Amino acid sequence: MSARRSTRVSEGLPPLPPGRAQAVRAIDGTPLHAEVFGPPDGYPIVLTHGITCAVRAWAYQIAELSADYRVIAFDHRGHGQSGVPRRGGFSLKLLAADLNSVLEATLAPHERAVLAGHSMGGITIAAWSARYRHKVTRRADAVALINTATGDLVREVKLLSLPTILAPARTVAGRRLIGTFGGLPIPAAALLASRSLVAMLAVGRDADPSAAALIYELFAQTPPAGRGGSAKMLVDALGSRHLDLAGLTVPTLVIGSEHDRLTPISQSRRIARTAPNVVGLVELPGGHCSMLEQHRAVNRELRALAESVNPRMAKISS
Repeated sequence: MSARRSTRVSEGLPPLPPGRAQAVRAIDGTPLHAEVFGPPDGYPIVLTHGITCAVRAWAYQIAELSADYRVIAFDHRGHGQSGVPRRGGFSLKLLAADLNSVLEATLAPHERAVLAGHSMGGITIAAWSARYRHKVTRRADAVALINTATGDLVREVKLLSLPTILAPARTVAGRRLIGTFGGLPIPAAALLASRSLVAMLAVGRDADPSAAALIYELFAQTPPAGRGGSAKMLVDALGSRHLDLAGLTVPTLVIGSEHDRLTPISQSRRIARTAPNVVGLVELPGGHCSMLEQHRAVNRELRALAESVNPRMAKISS
């Protein structure tokens, strides 16, 4: 990132408040980086980010919500300050296990939280609810799934505009692009093109430039093994099937965006139809990163969700 671009990011986004770093060890030994913000005795909200992002993608949520809540955020394996796993160390099973490890490490023995996941983070929560169904009501009071999907990732992505009859070609091209673009170092000559592509996929055309700049900065800082391993895992696992949401029995809020290219609004609507305990579907303007583009609306919805399941927080807000 150039100095000019880095300045734009720092000026456009709130700085993260002081946090408490917490090391978490995944079941396969991969070190995971978690941070805890806000009052130590606050009601917990756990944030899990999307592919090629990191804790800082939640800058607006951490800055505002940590005034009243204990906000817990962590970097996925191969992202941010977390370790890159050994070969074969990317799978939905391990993503679910990572979230479980973070919950066990950061929550008290009988404590429950609101879990909010963006994109791959939402997929992580869904996979966790399927694999650790017996722990859902023990660890989660409610869930927010933000700009995410449960399957058909490549077929639904709005990257290539082709007639319906050529949809299979779009799927093949999208699969190859994700695998190649996600897993290789970015040569200097390709920086401008890659920045434009990431911006097109990640945010809407009316987004503040700082949002696109941050997403590209986090993308470029994600190790190629993290980008490629996660992209291949998602395409292979969810290319033609959908996750089972039957275990997601706690109140579930679904947030989607009208112009999301990566996980189109149709994906959010499908989740709202199929998850067993949906309390609302919120459709926002903008692109894939609503937690940055529409942060006020997202924060308002997360607060309302937390207050709905925790009367103590409702009294604080009133």
